[in-house]
Order: sequence, then structure tokens, then C-alpha cells
Amino acid sequence: MRGHHAITTNALRDRIVQLEWEHSELDRMIDRLSDSSDISDLELRRLKKRKLKVKDNIMLLQLQLEPDKHA
Repeated sequence: MRGHHAITTNALRDRIVQLEWEHSELDRMIDRLSDSSDISDLELRRLKKRKLKVKDNIMLLQLQLEPDKHA
């Protein structure tokens, strides 16, 4: 059973890394596009909302890895 726990932990860490990368990419995109007239306010708000959802997902996964650390 211990091996399964290690696989789950590794999968969670891998997913966190992926989400952190996506969060960084969204942050850069928002910064770049916020000064541009090529994007509407609605599209920009959607990107920001997506970035917040990604951050929330990161926090939820981190809580699964270390539930006592974030309490």
C-alpha cells in the first residue's frame, strides 16, 4: 500500500508543477495583453478568472499533500 501512496504523491506533485507553469503563463499573458487593445475587457477578465481557478486548484492539491501545513 505504501507504493500506491508514493505514486499518488508523485502524481499530485507533478500536477502542481503543471498548474504552477500554467499559472505563470497566464500571468505573463495577462500582463502582456492588459496594455494591448487587441483584447476586450471581457476576455481579460476571463483570463484573470482562469488564473484564479488555477491558483485555487494548486492550493487544493497542496492541501492534499500536506493537510496540516496549511491549517
